[in-house]
Amino acid sequence: MSAQISALLERVLQSPRRHVRRVIAIAGPPASGKSTLAAGLVAALQQAGVTSQLVPMDGFHLDNSVLTDRGILDRKGSPPSFDAIGLLRLVQVLGAAQELYYPVFDRARDLSIAGAGHIAPDCDTIVIEGNYLLMDAPIWRDMAGYWDLSIQLTCSDAELEARLIQRWLDHGLTPEAARIRAQSNDLPNARLVGQTALRADVVL
Repeated sequence: MSAQISALLERVLQSPRRHVRRVIAIAGPPASGKSTLAAGLVAALQQAGVTSQLVPMDGFHLDNSVLTDRGILDRKGSPPSFDAIGLLRLVQVLGAAQELYYPVFDRARDLSIAGAGHIAPDCDTIVIEGNYLLMDAPIWRDMAGYWDLSIQLTCSDAELEARLIQRWLDHGLTPEAARIRAQSNDLPNARLVGQTALRADVVL
């Protein structure tokens, strides 16, 4: 277990609960390492005997047909391309000790699958991760009141650009297409995350 995960684990275990189930939010720009950190934290919690689960925000992507109708398909991943109200409704009940279902994003097919994620009633801690979980904007900011602990990841523009370009190269894009994709959509989204972030309990 890394020192960073170990320190976060202690912080999570010591955090007071607002509801029956503990809810931890990890926010940050695309390619900042949210998914890796969230998965590591969940694994550490489980190793410590805490029933926990990872819930990615990406399942709330609007379908490509909706984005096409709205003329924002090329801005997929920006705040308007998500079902923010649907996400907020889930967030509002995550802390209750009840069985829940949520949509999961299938990256291979580039679409969300309704009800593909399941949270058992005995789940003690939820770790939810996503770009805009600490965004100071209508609807998004209402989620902050439900976090027992919030974690914000930061990263330099140069590092993010390199990671994002590599991500698209790994998806089969040419170097030029990967650069354009990163600079025209991903990096503006990343800067927005940093410019609009509410204060987090932990900043990494």
